[in-house]
Amino acid sequence: MRFHVKACALFALALALFVAPSLNALADDTAINETAINDMARFLAGLPPSAGSPLEKLAARRSWKSHARRFDKEWANLEKRQLSKIRKWRTSAIGERKPVVFYMFSGPDFLYADTFLPGAKTYILSGLEPVGRIPTAAGLARNSLYGELRQLEASLNTIVSFSFFRTKDMKHQLRSRYLNGTIPIILLFMARTGKTVHTLDLIALDKEGVVHDAGEPNLPKTAEGVKITFSNEGSDEKSTLYYFSTNLDNGGVEASGFLPFCSKLAPGDGIVKSASYLMHMSAFSKVRDFILANTSTLIEDDSGIPLRYFDQKKWKLQPYGVYLKPISLFPKRYQTDMRKLFKKHAKPIPFGIGYRHRQRESNLLVATKKGE
Repeated sequence: MRFHVKACALFALALALFVAPSLNALADDTAINETAINDMARFLAGLPPSAGSPLEKLAARRSWKSHARRFDKEWANLEKRQLSKIRKWRTSAIGERKPVVFYMFSGPDFLYADTFLPGAKTYILSGLEPVGRIPTAAGLARNSLYGELRQLEASLNTIVSFSFFRTKDMKHQLRSRYLNGTIPIILLFMARTGKTVHTLDLIALDKEGVVHDAGEPNLPKTAEGVKITFSNEGSDEKSTLYYFSTNLDNGGVEASGFLPFCSKLAPGDGIVKSASYLMHMSAFSKVRDFILANTSTLIEDDSGIPLRYFDQKKWKLQPYGVYLKPISLFPKRYQTDMRKLFKKHAKPIPFGIGYRHRQRESNLLVATKKGE
């Protein structure tokens, strides 16, 4: 598997282009049982499905075996280069935890949600990327397995190599084949991080933030999503992941019911990375204000909430790494106060993350609300 990246495209420029397709139109045999959905997660991740699974015949094909070998190699490299280092770092950098994790502008990035903040009871991910269909063995058998798996690998190029998805690439890659949308990627990450997937349901929100079945007739859907229940390796306790395809600018969240949904589960912890500096803009003030009001610990790079919005009487701020000017795509997002904070108080960071993905150029800020 070979990974390449060009300059990251502005998330905001994709807003008008990235409209999620109808879940009803994309659902393929939604009556998929627990064993089947966990086998699908393993199959997509290059791990063998259970004995007797309809996916066994597909796993015997040369194209799947090549996919499994490539992914084994790339995952081992990722584990050594980054994931193991993040897990070691978090033991001293992250203190008490809330049972909920908010990861705005995440796309299907369950991988880093789980690596930075593992063991949460509920994960809430969101982005412009479409939800897509529920993949089945029958659906894969009707298509070119080689083509589907290669396209899946291509959609993971930047997240595996550089720790973020490119919205512009995902717009094309998550629509162009049978394995479309965020579902296959989330399932793959769950399998590779040792999770057992139990249930997967297509859902939608109404404007009050109430969750409905996506197939409910006459439902005025404001945000479409997927709900996945899973358990960690060696545990019977189930956790839940929600992913919603929704516009997070002020107009989008005002109409979608997404923030009312999140409010019902608050407070939580949060992650923001490679977020196109959107919350530096007034057009994203509502989601910015929600995060500040409803998170107890926030892990972010400089593309997240600007330093000036943190009331330092309420927040303890610990920087890690090196603060450099943003990449050339975001020339007006330099923060003088951030540079001063990092110069005076930064601790080392043993891995690369975000747009400046090289270790010696990366930065993270761990913001902890005082008294919580």
